[in-house]
Amino acid sequence: MRTRLKHIDYLILIPYLLLIGVGIVMVYSASSDNLTVQGLPATMYLKRQAIFAVIGIFLAAFSFFIALRVVEDGRLTRLAVLVTLLLLAILVVMRYLRPSMAINGSVAWFKVGPVNVQPVEIAKLVLILYLARILSRREEKLTELRTALHQLTAPMIVAGLMAVLVLWEPDVGGTAILLTLTIIMLAASGIRWYYSTSFVGFVLLCIVGMLSFLRTAHLPWIEDSYQFKRLLAFFTPFKLENSGGRQLVNSYYAISNGGFFGVGLGNSIQKKGYLPEPYTDFIMSITTEELGIIGAIIILSILTFLICRIILVGVRSRSAYRSLLCYGIGAWLFIQTVFNIGGMLGILPLTGVTLPFISYGGSSTMMLSIGVGLVMNVSSMEQIEKERAWASATA
Repeated sequence: MRTRLKHIDYLILIPYLLLIGVGIVMVYSASSDNLTVQGLPATMYLKRQAIFAVIGIFLAAFSFFIALRVVEDGRLTRLAVLVTLLLLAILVVMRYLRPSMAINGSVAWFKVGPVNVQPVEIAKLVLILYLARILSRREEKLTELRTALHQLTAPMIVAGLMAVLVLWEPDVGGTAILLTLTIIMLAASGIRWYYSTSFVGFVLLCIVGMLSFLRTAHLPWIEDSYQFKRLLAFFTPFKLENSGGRQLVNSYYAISNGGFFGVGLGNSIQKKGYLPEPYTDFIMSITTEELGIIGAIIILSILTFLICRIILVGVRSRSAYRSLLCYGIGAWLFIQTVFNIGGMLGILPLTGVTLPFISYGGSSTMMLSIGVGLVMNVSSMEQIEKERAWASATA
C-alpha cells in the first residue's frame, strides 16, 4: 500500500478532487432556490451530492488499490455484463408494467430509498471493462477484415444489446454514449484505421440521415414524446420556446446574463424557476451565469486536463489492456462533456447527459470515480514496474 501511495498520480488526483468540490458547490447553488420554493430543505441536494462525493472518493481509492488482474478476470467481467443486461432489461419491463415510474417519458432509474440508481451509468463502466479485456486479447486477430468481423461478433452483440435496452427506456443520450464508446475503443484496438474510419463515416451518415428524416417526417407515435420535442428544439429553439425549446432558450439567457465574469455565486436568475432542473444537465448554464465565461473556461480546462492526462497514461502503458482501459475511461469523460456542453450551447441535440463530476447525480459520480481510480491504478503500476525493470537492469 505504501508503494502504491508513493506512486499516486497527483496530476489525476488533484483535478478529480477539484471537480468534485466544484460540483458540490454548484449543485447547492443551482438547487437551493427550487427546493425552498417546494418547501424542502435548501441543503437537501447539497448533502446528497456531498455523500455521493465521499462514497465516490472511497470507491476511487478502492479501485486504485485493487489488483488489476482481478478487474481483468474474465469470469467477473462476464458476470458484470450479465448483471448489467439484467438490470437494463428489468427497467424495460417496468416501463410497461409500471408506467408511473417514468420521469420525462423515460424509465431509467431504480428507486432505492431517497436516491435513484441509474443502471446506464453502470453499463458505461462495464462496457469499457469488457471491451478492454476482449479487444486486448484479440488484438493480433483484428488486422484482416474477415477475421476481425469474426472476432468482433461477441463484443458487438454485447454492446448492441446494452444500447438497444437503454434506447428502449428510452434514453437517447445513454445510447449515444454507449455506441460512441464502442466505436472509439474499436478504433483504438488493433483494427486497421481505414476500417474504423469507414465505419465511423457510415455511422455519422446514418445519424445525419435519421435526424433529417425525423425533422421532416410526421410520425404520430413519436411526435408527442418528450425526446422528440427536445430534438425539434435543437433546430428551432426560439420557435418552440413555450414547449421543448424552453430549456435551451433559458440556457442562452443564462450564458448571456453571466458575461465574462458572472453575476456572482448564488445570484443566478435562470435557476429561479426559469430553467427546469438546473442542477443536472444544465448546471453549466447556471455556472456560466454565476461565475462567468472565465469561470466556465477554468472548470472545463481542469476537466480537459484530466481527460488528456488519462489518455497519456494509456499511451504510455505497455499493456494493451491497460491502454484500452485508459482510452475508454478518457473517452467516457470526453463524450459526456461534449454532449453536455454541446446541448447547452445548442450545437448538439439535447440528450439529458450530465457533466462529469459537476452535475447532480450519485450513479454518475460514483461510476466515474471508479474509472478515475482505475486509471490511477494503471499509472502507479506502470511506474512501479518501470522502476523494478530499471533496478533489475542495473543490478
